[in-house]
Amino acid sequence: MSLRFTLILMLSIICLAVHAWADFQAGMDATTRGDYATALREWRPLAEQGHALAQYNLGVLYRKGRGVPQDNVQARQWYAKAAAQGQAKAQFNLGTLYFNGEGVPKDYQQALRWFRLAADQGEAVAQTKIAIMYDEGQGVPQDIVQGYKWYSLAATNGDKPAAELRDASAKQMTPAQIAEAQKLVREWKPKNQ
Repeated sequence: MSLRFTLILMLSIICLAVHAWADFQAGMDATTRGDYATALREWRPLAEQGHALAQYNLGVLYRKGRGVPQDNVQARQWYAKAAAQGQAKAQFNLGTLYFNGEGVPKDYQQALRWFRLAADQGEAVAQTKIAIMYDEGQGVPQDIVQGYKWYSLAATNGDKPAAELRDASAKQMTPAQIAEAQKLVREWKPKNQ
């Protein structure tokens, strides 16, 4: 490849990326104004081209019925596209749809799968949801030690309710169970690392 061709190719890629970011930001600005129709117009082409944040945001619009009729099936489709690209908030929201049976049949195993992928990226609310699943035995064997571990991780990542839930859980645990859970917290590493 000639140097000129390489430079033209690089500049074209940069221009496309800047243009896509400008369109994405225009959608964000529109949502701030409550202009969801404009956000939809800006994000849909980007989402169809594979832009994960645009896909996630389209999922949010459909889930909440902003600028479009509320449609959990459409929300699931857009979340799934973004989640497959590793977008943590989309993974959490997709897990929530499976957990609640919204737009899909209720499926705790799928919910746990998506929550775990988000949790491995430090998504605190996903970590809290996993803790609740262990605490209540929803889709997993009830395990107060695992619940405490996940509440602790979520609290460390900034989810304030998780700290309160962990402390309430601790009141039902033996000192040995608490020590075991704290050890699990110290040893925990995301699966993708």
